[in-house]
Amino acid sequence: MRARFLLSEVRIGLRRNLTMTFAVVVTVAISLSLLGIGLLSNSQVSAMKDYWYNKIEVSVYLCGTLSESPSCSAGVVTADQRLAIQQDLTALPVVQNVYYESQAEAFKRFEERFKSSAIAQNVTQDQLPESFRVKLKDPTQYQVVVSAFSGRPGVDVVQDQRAILEKFFKLLGVLRNGALLVGLFSVLTAALLISNTLRIAAFNRRRETGVMKLVGATSLSIQLPFLMEGVISAIFGWAIATGLLSALKSVVDTKVAPLLTFTKFFGWGEVWKASGVLLGTGLVVSILASVITLRRYLKV
Repeated sequence: MRARFLLSEVRIGLRRNLTMTFAVVVTVAISLSLLGIGLLSNSQVSAMKDYWYNKIEVSVYLCGTLSESPSCSAGVVTADQRLAIQQDLTALPVVQNVYYESQAEAFKRFEERFKSSAIAQNVTQDQLPESFRVKLKDPTQYQVVVSAFSGRPGVDVVQDQRAILEKFFKLLGVLRNGALLVGLFSVLTAALLISNTLRIAAFNRRRETGVMKLVGATSLSIQLPFLMEGVISAIFGWAIATGLLSALKSVVDTKVAPLLTFTKFFGWGEVWKASGVLLGTGLVVSILASVITLRRYLKV
């Protein structure tokens, strides 16, 4: 009987404030969706870091005809210097493998990359340097190679690809933090709307709650229907937000991923994790907003 009465009160409350309930559901859905996008942005940045950092190489460029660094003052790298550099690179414990790229190979790769550019017509094979491309066991240990070979005779420059990617990931981090901040502010807006809706509902039903108190109803039994209204609105909003995130993932898989094959995207597991976080966030925000509002405005 108590459960039936509770459900009846919740149904009546939702029907009486149908417009406000709809506004709460939509606001919660949008708020949680924005927060979910921020969470998925964080997952995307992590996925891209894992993908690219595992492919990062340290390039050790050898002295060529156009080299101007002090370590190349003696001229083009000699065969003995090249062999010694390769042996020392291979001996480093942080190095996984070393690949030598000749001038011919470098020129071929240059032509493939810039085949549609006018710059390719003005570059010759002898202008491109030889290099060693070094794959590290741990990409974070690139500084070991940089410090060991920078300025060494026969070495023009040591270039770490991580330094280039760091700027890109910093930009992505700013965008990710912005998305999370917008999502959090949106959730706060939803909490205020839930609070305002319950305040109006409590005011409209103040005579009923007064009668219930006179006949001996406890404060919990009086407040519980209002609390359930907020929770139900949050659950509906969460369901819509999860649907939107799932649709976003489908668009990424079918439209974006085939075009951007050079990187990795977040998986469905991240979508369900984000959905779980959104559910918890929605329930916590709804319950807190409801309890605070009912204690303040529902005098029972």
